[in-house]
Amino acid sequence: MEEQRMLAHNHQQIPRFARHCCLFLFTVLLISSATARAFDYADALTKSLLYFESQRSGRLPYNQRVTWRDHSGLTDGLEQGVDLVGGYYDAGDHVKFGLPMAFTVTMLSWGVIEFRDQIANAGELEHALEAIKWGTDYFIKAHTSPNVLWAEVGDGDTDHYCWQRPEDMTTSRRAYKIDENNPGSDLAGETAAAMAAASIVFKETNPHYSHLLLHHAQELFEFGDKYRGKYDGSVGVVKSYYASVSGFMDELLWAALWLYEATDREDYLKYAINKARCFGGIGWAISEFSWDVKYAGLQVLASKLVAKAKLEHEAHILKQFCQISSRLHTRV
Repeated sequence: MEEQRMLAHNHQQIPRFARHCCLFLFTVLLISSATARAFDYADALTKSLLYFESQRSGRLPYNQRVTWRDHSGLTDGLEQGVDLVGGYYDAGDHVKFGLPMAFTVTMLSWGVIEFRDQIANAGELEHALEAIKWGTDYFIKAHTSPNVLWAEVGDGDTDHYCWQRPEDMTTSRRAYKIDENNPGSDLAGETAAAMAAASIVFKETNPHYSHLLLHHAQELFEFGDKYRGKYDGSVGVVKSYYASVSGFMDELLWAALWLYEATDREDYLKYAINKARCFGGIGWAISEFSWDVKYAGLQVLASKLVAKAKLEHEAHILKQFCQISSRLHTRV
């Protein structure tokens, strides 16, 4: 309850990189509306996706459109004996933070799931899929075994004291992980949600890749649920930048519902329903939806599943998600 009070009164500002993925979702929503006639939101969508190309880390592809960028971070993970090349840098930094990166990919995927036709009509579907896959390719690398996920590459303190191009950086590239002895259910849950949502995106066009993403998502969810704890308790260096104020319960509920969407397996739905109250999913409304706080998005996602409920108890709980979501929209 103390964490919930802190969260309700001390909403953190959404950092630039995570905020940009929310802008992407908002932009495609506007493209599908009548307002698009007055403003060129297709151009805004194009520029939004170009932003993600400018944030790429690793060996850049031949069709890279942001040509002032070049290969960087090519030794990431080498010191720890793993391949962590790739992924996205955070905002103007050269650190790769796992939690906001995973949230970004979840939101990009949700945008494509909801507005695939509109994005295609704007001529940006391939670029959106590339943006998602750039992130999920990295998550596959970072998930080196069922109960190990690499959480961060780089050091925020030294990075912020040194202004360099990522191609020329000389700051620390140390990598940090979560595992059975150093849990991070919030990070594992959000990464599971990202990979489950992305598996839906690629289900028709790249079924093998979709299946691979789903496999990783299921393993990460099981890992996060079995070995519970906040990732910033295991990776202390992240506390000054992306501390998990909301805890991990929202991410576990969020991941369970995305896994249900991806698999249609009842056990994932039952998980979200059975833990809805004790994990805070239906106990309170909050006006923030961010890389840290997933409750609002979770409530929207759950409210869309009411028609799928097979039992009266399931429908009752899902309707409570819906009521919380409706009160939130009324307040906002």
